[in-house]
Amino acid sequence: MGEFELIKRFFWRDAAEDAHTGVVLGIGDDCALLQVPDGQQLAVSVDTLVADVHFPASAAADEIAERALRVNLSDLAAMGAQPLWFTLAITLPETNEDWLRQFSHGLFRAAREFGCALVGGDTTRGPLSITLQVMGAVEPVQALRRDGASLGDFVLVTHNLGDGAAALAMIEQRLAVAPEHQAYLHQRFYRPVPRLREAQLLRGLASAALDISDGLVADLGHLCAASDLAAVIDVDQIPLSPALQSLADREQALRWALTGGDDYELCFTVSPEKMSAVAMLIAEGQLEAKVIGELVAGSGVHCEREGDAFQLTETGYQHF
Repeated sequence: MGEFELIKRFFWRDAAEDAHTGVVLGIGDDCALLQVPDGQQLAVSVDTLVADVHFPASAAADEIAERALRVNLSDLAAMGAQPLWFTLAITLPETNEDWLRQFSHGLFRAAREFGCALVGGDTTRGPLSITLQVMGAVEPVQALRRDGASLGDFVLVTHNLGDGAAALAMIEQRLAVAPEHQAYLHQRFYRPVPRLREAQLLRGLASAALDISDGLVADLGHLCAASDLAAVIDVDQIPLSPALQSLADREQALRWALTGGDDYELCFTVSPEKMSAVAMLIAEGQLEAKVIGELVAGSGVHCEREGDAFQLTETGYQHF
């Protein structure tokens, strides 16, 4: 099966089936032609996922596809952008039709859920890797950038941390997990939820934001560097899921929450003046988030527990 037949069979959807606002010309030409919504800015992000580095090569093809798109959409959530389109460049060791059918099924399932259209890409032969470029729209001055935080801002995170690292340890059979938590952790790894809804609520309230992919300490460090500040984190305030709380080794659970990565939750800052509005969203059940620290003068991220320094041997995932 040649490249163009592969694309047509598994990734080319009928225009009526995959209709999406702003797609003037989609798959099938040298370029896609896209119309950005009036009065909005284009937000663009790209990530590559490599087999046995970012996901187990032996995983189900539909779960690999879902994970690939979802983790990329998390970058749009971190910017407060609404997903519109994406492109896919996939390198395949062989043209396995069953694998491709499952992969495309998972890919379009996630695309439908989050309202974005595949508009182009590329296929080639080699070790399995997946590169996705996602595009979204955000109103001017509404983007949740990393450089907007101020001295005294509170640091918050959405939902729970540490699940991604614990899930990978479970999948690789390095961690025994009670049966009642296995399905939850499996979902957290292969179907992480890009916090798009939460980001929409935070526009105009959060002073800065990013998503947690490499670990809380590492990623919050990027926000601190961009805003020229430091952060102090109370590790006992970090939210842990029941699955993490059930682990006998709480120290390991906390270290996964701080440095494990793969959580794709939002870490954001809020000024004291706007904290009451965020607290109202939390109290009303519209936003699941928790204060874990504050921004101070200096540099870096400092973890404390009961007033003492909480020592870490590493800060997060290292790409090189």
